[in-house]
Amino acid sequence: MADPATPDAATPDRVNPRAGHREMVERVSPLAGFQGVSDARVRVREIPFLRQTNVRVDPARVPPSFGLRLPVEPGTWLRSGETDVLWLGPDEWLAIGDLDLPRSEDVAVTDVSAQRTTLLVAGPGARDLLAHGCSLDLHPSVFRPGSCAQTMLARAQVVLVAREDDEFWVLVRASFARYLADWIIDAAVDY
Repeated sequence: MADPATPDAATPDRVNPRAGHREMVERVSPLAGFQGVSDARVRVREIPFLRQTNVRVDPARVPPSFGLRLPVEPGTWLRSGETDVLWLGPDEWLAIGDLDLPRSEDVAVTDVSAQRTTLLVAGPGARDLLAHGCSLDLHPSVFRPGSCAQTMLARAQVVLVAREDDEFWVLVRASFARYLADWIIDAAVDY
């Protein structure tokens, strides 16, 4: 899967309803100014502003017109068109990508993009670094590409996504992003 282009850390985003007119305000990433890590063993950087949509639906009641394949095996994710779809629970998924999903009485669709940011952790030392702060078995035979899990990393709640070639996405709440990024930078010294 291709790595999305990294947008700038600030983008025009919203309208000020009290001003009575459109006012361009810059959207700032929770990790604006984050330098990341780049060496032979580990690469870490933020992928800001990924569109994330929470989908709640009974898998037996997905409308034929829904247009998004949902993984049904726990702890997995799949690519559906241009969207990554993560299994979060028996009736809950997280869709990552630009798409507009149809709403119906059977499907609850909620944009949760502003709730989290994403850290890319990659390289031959990525698994060891993540295992240092996570209780999951991250061995490649267990947590392989196509796996995802809601877990704790360094005491922060995250969604961990195993991608190709020792590459992981760490989706973290915006309020914990700076703490987790600092922890990763500190832990990366050993890897």
